[in-house]
Amino acid sequence: MHKSKERVKDIDISRGGDGDPSSGLEENLFSTRRTKLIHPPIETHWNFPSREEYRRSVSNLSVLTKPSKFRESLRKFRKRKDLKTILEGAHDPKDEQLVESFRQLLMSDVQLPEKQNDYHTLLRFLRMRDFDLLKAKTMYLNYLKWRDEFRVDTISKEFKFEENLEVKKCYPHGFHGVDRHGRPLYIERVGLVDLNALLQLTTVERFVKYHVTEQEKTLNLRFPACSVAAKRHIASTTSVIDVKGVGISNFSRPARHVFMEIQKIDSNYYPETLNRLFIVNAGSGFRALWKVLKAFLDARTIKKIEVLGSNYRRNLVEVIDPSNLPTFLCGNCTCSDYGGCLVSDKGPWNDPEITDLLQAVVENEDENIDEEEGDEVSEEMGKNQTENFYLDKEDVDQYRGRNYIGKPALDNIKELETAIHDTMKKIQTLEAALEDTTMALQGLANNVKGLGI
Repeated sequence: MHKSKERVKDIDISRGGDGDPSSGLEENLFSTRRTKLIHPPIETHWNFPSREEYRRSVSNLSVLTKPSKFRESLRKFRKRKDLKTILEGAHDPKDEQLVESFRQLLMSDVQLPEKQNDYHTLLRFLRMRDFDLLKAKTMYLNYLKWRDEFRVDTISKEFKFEENLEVKKCYPHGFHGVDRHGRPLYIERVGLVDLNALLQLTTVERFVKYHVTEQEKTLNLRFPACSVAAKRHIASTTSVIDVKGVGISNFSRPARHVFMEIQKIDSNYYPETLNRLFIVNAGSGFRALWKVLKAFLDARTIKKIEVLGSNYRRNLVEVIDPSNLPTFLCGNCTCSDYGGCLVSDKGPWNDPEITDLLQAVVENEDENIDEEEGDEVSEEMGKNQTENFYLDKEDVDQYRGRNYIGKPALDNIKELETAIHDTMKKIQTLEAALEDTTMALQGLANNVKGLGI
């Protein structure tokens, strides 16, 4: 059985001192280093425990006795927790401290959108700027401004690229399965691109919008679906570009324009989503072109690229199972039932069981948000009603002066106010007791979690 070997070349990790994380925080947060650092794959530091490790952790609890209902609730909770862990991934302690500092820095200037405020989004921008908070802040704020001006959320929902199938005939590209780690596999056949035919079918503006919708789909569907399928957090792609027959003549002015627009979007607004890129069938013409193209690429991106000639199969098979490689890349797949490999969009993101599970997770989160908002509204309404019930001294004196309220009525109001005040004190006491109980239950939950239940 072939075992994948994840190789990380020329890796230099720098997030502060090896001792107290805070020391690195003080010294490096606002550094202006010129040297680009190449960090390991964004998923590298954490793997989902094996099935055998999982079984061992459960078998160690056999000495515990619990009521059947409690045991069943824990089992269901564990499943939900495992899924959440897979989708969110583990948080490296050093990264987590820097991400929180970054979040606080951003919140001092702007109200962060909830969907763009998660740990991994902020981490990607930090990594792209070598954990320099000021540079990452500038990049992130430009990203938010671009999303608003480009209307990314609206385009993702409403934009329809009806010419997609015809475009793929003159520009073969698409997602096709996963690599051995479980990452989405993206493939392009640049040597077969007919740019004139492409621009007759669509415009650069529409093609860029299509590219953005695909990037959003990768972040919001492909990565989560691959995470569920692989039982580990997936947050980057592996790409293969076939450049057979490509040379300097292919890099015309329209081609440069399309390339620059796509590259600007990917580098500035979707950083750290590429794990590795294999460029295959590179002849002498492309190698001359490559010297020009490298000038437009970030140093970190260049480090992730491997340029190969025609003897590339061994390199690809080390990272990608042949069943996920099309025949034109020395693999076994043809996707004949779907009109070809680059049209099929084959992958876990098209598995109904996985997509239904992800939909259920989203709906559950939405329900939790609605409940929290409802609780906040109810609490605020209750507070307002209580405040409005009391009469200010000025109001009472005003009403008394106008003979609207007689002395017996005023006495009744004061007695009622006293009773309400006593009731509020009792409620506060109950709330304090409830808080103590909640803390005790949280402590119990942490203990249960520590036991691996």
